[in-house]
Amino acid sequence: MVNIDTVYQKVLNFANKEQRGYITPQEFNLFANQAQKEIFEQYFYDINQFRRAAGNDTVYADVDDILEEKLQQFEVVDGPADVAGWVGAGGGGINKRVPDYVYRISRIELNQVECEIMNTADFNDILQGSPLLSPTNTRPVANIRNNIMRCRADGGNLVTPTGVFYFRVPADPAWGYFVISGKALYNNDESVDFELHPSEEVELVYKILKYAGISMQRDDIMRSGQGLEQLQTQQEKQ
Repeated sequence: MVNIDTVYQKVLNFANKEQRGYITPQEFNLFANQAQKEIFEQYFYDINQFRRAAGNDTVYADVDDILEEKLQQFEVVDGPADVAGWVGAGGGGINKRVPDYVYRISRIELNQVECEIMNTADFNDILQGSPLLSPTNTRPVANIRNNIMRCRADGGNLVTPTGVFYFRVPADPAWGYFVISGKALYNNDESVDFELHPSEEVELVYKILKYAGISMQRDDIMRSGQGLEQLQTQQEKQ
């Protein structure tokens, strides 16, 4: 977790609010949400990049471990009851619509057997192929198309998976406040902290500063945030 008030105060300090314009709580919350989403999505690109890269195994293993640690808190497993509760989407409710809070599915299971996740064409054609390749309870197959999850087992029949492993979407951050004498004051009870790893505080500040500069049409603030962000990224990926 990263305290949202700490980030807001640092952003205001960098932006020098007395001389360069004030970043309202509403604006900050929009920028904060965008910054968190951008950092979160970048984790998956970085993991893919470092796992494909050749070189010093120890160095890349360390980076990979760090990224895995940052993603751990977002890993979720929905069991049979949870998946059954997902909204039905065809097949008499057997097919399930993937909820909005699911960011990326990493594994689908049927009775603790991992399903082979196929592309749409292969999933649709599998019943037309050799019986030896047809799905079974010990070789179930699954497909996600237009956010609809489908699964086939014995006889090619559609079934509802009994387990789904996925990464959930982070909760939207919010700097809560109340107004006294026309001034917005921090309200911890109404606030939602960033769900990112504490090490992301610096990058959050730089990204939000960049967005604020764009919004205020202040190139100096935008360039400052962008430059600091690039230096931070270079340091992390060296």
